[in-house]
Amino acid sequence: MSPAEQAQKDRLTGIALMCGAVLLFACSDAAAKYLSGHMATIQVVWARYMSAFVLALFMFNPIRQPQVMRTSRPWLQLGRSTLLLVSTALNFVALRYLQLDQAVAIIFCTPFIVAALGGPMLGEWIRWRRWTAIGVGFLGVLLVTRPGAGGIHPAALLSVMGAFCYAIYSISTRILARTDSTATTNFYSNLVGAILVSIAVPFFWTPQSDPIVIVLMCIMGLFSGMGHYLLIRGHRLAPASVLAPFIYTEIVWMIALGYAVFGDVPNHWTLAGVAVVIASGLYLLYRERVAGVKGEL
Repeated sequence: MSPAEQAQKDRLTGIALMCGAVLLFACSDAAAKYLSGHMATIQVVWARYMSAFVLALFMFNPIRQPQVMRTSRPWLQLGRSTLLLVSTALNFVALRYLQLDQAVAIIFCTPFIVAALGGPMLGEWIRWRRWTAIGVGFLGVLLVTRPGAGGIHPAALLSVMGAFCYAIYSISTRILARTDSTATTNFYSNLVGAILVSIAVPFFWTPQSDPIVIVLMCIMGLFSGMGHYLLIRGHRLAPASVLAPFIYTEIVWMIALGYAVFGDVPNHWTLAGVAVVIASGLYLLYRERVAGVKGEL
C-alpha cells in the first residue's frame, strides 16, 4: 500500500471513529434524559461520573501509572473539572424538559463561544469574517429557542449556560495541554467530578429496582468515556480539520433516538436553527483552515 493510500485509509478510519464517538455521546445524553424521569438530576450526574471514573481507573490505573496524577497546575485542573461538572449538571437538568435535538442544537454553539473567548483568554484574536459567523450561529440558536415568542421550555437557558461553561472548560483544556498529558487531564476530570457529586448525592438518593434503570446507571458514563476514547483515536489518524465537520452527525443520532425512545419529532424551527448553526460552524472551520495556510487569524 502506497503512503497516499495509507493516508486515505487512515482518514476514513478516523472519520468512522469520529462518527462512532458522537453516536456514543448521543446515547449518553439519551440515557441521561431517560434516567431523569426516574430519579433526581444529581443522582443521574453521579451515575455518569462514577461509571466514567471506574472506566478511567481501568484505563489509567494510578497505582501502576503514578505519573497520571502528576500535574503542574492543580488549581487549573480543579477549576476545569468543576466547569465540566457544572456543564454536565446544567445540561442534564435541561434534558428533563427539552427534546434531544433541541438540546444538542444549543450545545453546537460552543465553538462560537470558544472563538469569541479565545482572544481575551488565549490571545487568539479573530477578524470580522469569523465574528460574522459567530453572530449568524447565535441567530441559529435563537431560532431553536425563540425566546419570548412561545418557543421551547425556559430550561433552554440552562443549556446555554452549560454551553458557556463547556466553552471555558475547552479553553482550559487547551491551556493544560501545554503542560499536562491527556491521560492526566482526563483522569482529573472524572476524579474531581466523582468526588464532588458523591458528597451531594446521599441527600437526593432514591433506590432503584427497574433493571433497565440500573443498567443505564452503570453504563451511561461508559458511553461518554468510550466516546472520548474513540475521539482521541480518530484524531491520531486524521487531521482535526477533516474530523471536525462530522461532529454535526450527532444531530442525526439525537433526532433518531429522540423519536425512537421518547416519541419526539423535531419542529421546523429546530431544523432551521440546526441548519444555520451547522453552516456557521462549517464556515468557521473553513476560515480556520484558510488562516492556517496564510498564517493569520
